Amino acid sequence: MPRSMQDRLLLDRREFLKGCCAVAATGAVAGPSLLFSDAAHAAANPHDTIVHVFLRGGIDGLNLVLPVSGNDRTFYEQARPDLSIAASGSYGALPLTLSNGSATGFGLHPSATGLRDIWTDGRLAIVHGCGLLTTVTRSHFDAQLYLDLGTPGQHGIGSGWITRAWNTQPGDTGATMPALAVNSRTPTNLLGATDALTMGSPSDFALNAGAWAWQKTRADSPAGLKGVNETLARLWKGQTGLEDSGRAADASLKVIAGQPYGDLPAGWPTSTFARQLWTVAQSVRFNLGMRYAALDVGGWDTHDGQGTAGSGYHYYQDRIAELSQALAAFYGELKDGGELGRVTVVVQSEFGRRVRQNGSRGTDHGYGNPLLVLGGPVNGRRFYGTWKGLDPEILSPYFGDVPVTTDFRRVLSELLIRRMGNSQLGAVFPGYAGYSPLGIVQGNDLAPQYAGALAAPVAATLPAARLPDIPQPAYGESLGPASGAGLRQAPDWQRRGKVDRTLVRRAR
Repeated sequence: MPRSMQDRLLLDRREFLKGCCAVAATGAVAGPSLLFSDAAHAAANPHDTIVHVFLRGGIDGLNLVLPVSGNDRTFYEQARPDLSIAASGSYGALPLTLSNGSATGFGLHPSATGLRDIWTDGRLAIVHGCGLLTTVTRSHFDAQLYLDLGTPGQHGIGSGWITRAWNTQPGDTGATMPALAVNSRTPTNLLGATDALTMGSPSDFALNAGAWAWQKTRADSPAGLKGVNETLARLWKGQTGLEDSGRAADASLKVIAGQPYGDLPAGWPTSTFARQLWTVAQSVRFNLGMRYAALDVGGWDTHDGQGTAGSGYHYYQDRIAELSQALAAFYGELKDGGELGRVTVVVQSEFGRRVRQNGSRGTDHGYGNPLLVLGGPVNGRRFYGTWKGLDPEILSPYFGDVPVTTDFRRVLSELLIRRMGNSQLGAVFPGYAGYSPLGIVQGNDLAPQYAGALAAPVAATLPAARLPDIPQPAYGESLGPASGAGLRQAPDWQRRGKVDRTLVRRAR
C-alpha cells in the first residue's frame, strides 16, 4: 500500500476515534457546552448561590399553604369537602405565626414539618398568588416554558432566564462551575448556557462506556496500559470545534472527579430530591464559584385520588413530606456548615390547582399559587404579596381560581439585584419593567436597567390577567358545583350545564 494512502487511513481512523470519544464524553457529561475554566482558578466564593426548585406538574398550593380560620376557612371547606386539611388535631394544619406569636390565619400541610421549622427559624417567606401575572394558560407545557424562559406569552427566545442572568453577571471571572443542573437533562431555564453543567449525580458523572478494563488505568491494570480516559487529552489538542468540545468535556469530567463528593450524611432523607440537594450542598461547600443550581421535582398533577392527610389514599401527604424533609435537611446542613448566609432557595410551580375539587376527588389546573423563598438572607416568617381570599364572588372574575397578584419576575428580580448584584433586568426578563422590591431578602438595591423594555409607567398600569371566557380543555368535573351544605350560590359560569371538552388543536 502506498505511504500516502497509509497516512490517510491513519488520519481517518484517528479523526473517527476523536469523534467517537467526543460524542461519548459529551453524552456522559450531559451538559450544553461545559466550557469551564481551569480547576486551579476555583476560589472561595463569598457571593450568593440561588437554588431554583421547579415543582413541575402544578402543585396544589392551596393544600400546602391553607387558611385555618375566618371566612376563608369556611369557603375552603365548602369547596373541598373531601380534600380539605383539618384546621387542627392529629392531622391538622401546622399553624404559621409571626415572630411576635400572633396568628396569620394560615397553616402548612401537616406533612411539612421541615418547612414549618424553617419558618419558625425566621428564614422562610411565602409569597401569595405568585405566578404569570400578564399571561394565563392552563397548559403545563406553555406555563413551564414561560417561567423557564422568563418571557410570559413568548416562546421564541433562545435562552433561559438563568442563562441570561449568568451572562449579564458583572465581575464574575474564573468560576469553575457557575451553574449546575442536578438532573438527567438540561432544564429550559438553562437553555443556551455554555458554562452550565448537567449531571444526575457525581458518581454517575464519568466516561464509563465500553469494556471495564479499557475505561481507565486502575491498580490492577497491566503495566503500560492507558485507558480511554487517559487517552482523551492526547486526542483533543487541535483547534477544531470537535476538539474544543472534547477538551471541555474532559475538563468537566476532571473537575467533578477532583471533588470529594461523598455519600448522604447520617440522618438525611434518602429520596431522589434529597440526594440532588446533597449534591448542591457539597458543590456550594467546594467553592467552585457556583452561582445557580436548578432542580426539578415532578409528580404534582393530581386530577384524581389526590388524597388529604391521615387517612385513606394520601399521595400528596407523601409528596409534601418528601419535599419538606429534603429542604429541611439542606437548610440544616448549610446552617451547620456556615454556608447558609450565601444561599437562597426559590420553590415555584407553573400554576396552582382549582379551588374547588373535581368529581374524581382531585384538583384540576388552576392559576395562582404560593411561591416559597428560604435561606440565610431571607426576611422570613412573613407573607408577601396580596391575598384576595376565597370568596366565590371575588374569585368569579378569575373563573373561580386563586388569582395571581404578584409577577414571579418581581421576586426573581429582587434576588438578582439584592443577592447577585445584577441590575440588568431588561436583558434577563425582556419586556418586564416597573420593578419594586417586596423586601423578601436582604441586600443593597440597584437601579434596574431595562434595555429595550417597556417604560416603567406603562408597565405599572398593566392590568392583572383574567382567565379567558372559554378555558382550555379541563379535566375531571371541577366546573360543576361541589357538594356541601351552606355553599354560596354558584355564579352563572358554574351553572351553565354540560361543557363540551372536545380537544381542539390550537392554531399557532
